Amino acid sequence: MGVAGCGKSSLGAAVAAAEGLLLIEGDDFHSAASRDKMSRGIALTDEDRAQWLEVLGGQLASHPEGVVLTCSALKRAYRERLRAAAPGLRFVFLEIERAAAQQRVASRGTHFFSASLVDSQFATLESPIGEAGVLRVDALEPLADLRRQVSAWLRATETP
Repeated sequence: MGVAGCGKSSLGAAVAAAEGLLLIEGDDFHSAASRDKMSRGIALTDEDRAQWLEVLGGQLASHPEGVVLTCSALKRAYRERLRAAAPGLRFVFLEIERAAAQQRVASRGTHFFSASLVDSQFATLESPIGEAGVLRVDALEPLADLRRQVSAWLRATETP
């Protein structure tokens, strides 16, 4: 989880491959209307995100064996909705500075998310640091190092 440009998709794919889990790309479940808004530089509201979070919660619930889900989950209330759908859910928070996120998003090319929305992501972000079941990582570390950190943490925090 984290703001746009933090590396959710890259790390999610690496962790899913390493752990033998299905990867669910949260962005694939945004409605056409939400994608259109974001492509025009209009930030999503809580109302826009409500149905998206419900669908993602359903995806989590339908994979009790485990799954890797990429999702911004910027607010605690969003994370709580996902936790309600999948008790024991853990989050990896990819922390990144605004300038680095802006640079990454601007370099994406054809992605639907407008670089002008990075500021709104940081304004919306409620840090999950201190919440149970959260690992904070530095999004700028090498991907292989991040994947190793996450895999080690998952093994250390497995529920019997």
